[in-house]
Amino acid sequence: MMLSRLLAFSLLGAVIMFASGCAGKSGTVKPQELSDAKPVAGQATAPSPETPADEPLDPFAKAGEGADEEYDPWEPMNTGIFEFNRQVDRFVLKPVAKGYDFILPDMVQVGVSNFFYNVRFVPRFLNNVFQGKVKGAGIELGRFLINSTVGVAGFFDVAKKIDLVTPEEDLGQTLGFYGVSPGPYLVLPFLPPFTVRDFAGYVGDVFLNPINWMAIPIIEVDDIPSAIEHKNRTTTSIIQFGSRVGEIVNERSRNLEKFQGVEEATLDLYTAVRNAYLQKRAQAVKE
Repeated sequence: MMLSRLLAFSLLGAVIMFASGCAGKSGTVKPQELSDAKPVAGQATAPSPETPADEPLDPFAKAGEGADEEYDPWEPMNTGIFEFNRQVDRFVLKPVAKGYDFILPDMVQVGVSNFFYNVRFVPRFLNNVFQGKVKGAGIELGRFLINSTVGVAGFFDVAKKIDLVTPEEDLGQTLGFYGVSPGPYLVLPFLPPFTVRDFAGYVGDVFLNPINWMAIPIIEVDDIPSAIEHKNRTTTSIIQFGSRVGEIVNERSRNLEKFQGVEEATLDLYTAVRNAYLQKRAQAVKE
């Protein structure tokens, strides 16, 4: 029952993942990435702020991790799904995001991004702990406390203004830290790109977030109370789905110009997205 509900949630809310992990418009106040999800399956990703200026990501170079392995053995399937995701973005997500961007000013969109980033504090904190990154865990805790109070529930990234920032950690990186190989590259409908390891980490981070089983439960845990009772599945599904759709539309609207420029400047978009993603993940594990 629990796994079936998790799968149903992933499918219902999948459209929200199209823009996660991408940097925002000018004026963003994210410390590194907005969400714990990976870059969009149909878009290229800019180098993170942590990338040294003299070591830019080459979207057509193979990742250093697993360079001797065939890291995309499912390429025929992946390319077909990649193109499907692009068309969903083109005909559904992008038009909605344009209307959203016309209505809401950038300042509000940045605040919405900050809020969603703040509520996913627990998985980031725990993955710092799992990797023995005491300083990173402390910074995540400090950011959450400051932004949840002074930052008005996280809408304002006050912590960044006092230089309280740290790279985002997720369970995929934690598995890599302990020597788990990335496995094949994987593209799924409606979801961002993964490796097999990162997809396992993505699912694991859903379980690590207490909001999903103590506040708005999509995971049933016996004898653990939740703000909304487990039996109210319609209510929790509507809230979860609505919040996810709102988040992805918000992020897509903040990246309209960037995505447009990348698509126009890149001949082989699939290869560029794949290699940039693999490089970025290999670098994140090394850090």
